[in-house]
Amino acid sequence: MNHPIVRALDGLYLACIWISGIALVIMCVIIPIGVFARYVLGFGAQWPEPIAILMMVLFTFFGAAAAYRAGAHIAVQMLTDRLPPPLRKACAGIVHLCMLALSGFVLVWGLQLVRETMGQTIGELPWLPVGYTYLALPLGSLATLLFVLEHMAFGSQHQRAVVTFDHEPGVAEEAI
Repeated sequence: MNHPIVRALDGLYLACIWISGIALVIMCVIIPIGVFARYVLGFGAQWPEPIAILMMVLFTFFGAAAAYRAGAHIAVQMLTDRLPPPLRKACAGIVHLCMLALSGFVLVWGLQLVRETMGQTIGELPWLPVGYTYLALPLGSLATLLFVLEHMAFGSQHQRAVVTFDHEPGVAEEAI
């Protein structure tokens, strides 16, 4: 689809993928550093654990938004697959409305949490306000909310090349 909104959300989707991927890589590098410092060097570094937790939160909320758009989220379809098509469509609509409500809830209360904790700091990282560590909640929820609205307005995007890289011309052939 070549609609400007869908193209903008393609960029948001790719940003979510990159943020999640970078957070995962950082987490996978930092945890062994903490283990090495503790068991080989003999001292427990204080900073690896809070940084790894922050990366996990980033990975979770931005990865969840990307997974929703890609249609890769967990879904139990045992019941809905047995329903007639009109009821199946109604169930899908209910799921989208529930996702809108949940994303809106986390967006609103996540922003409130960010505001209320901006004056606090983490003991191991006194230079980092706690509010910044919670920014992934409202930002990831906003991305999810936008992807839900996109799905409701433009349909599923999980079969497009930007979402499924192996649908791009030439990529599938090169992998074989």
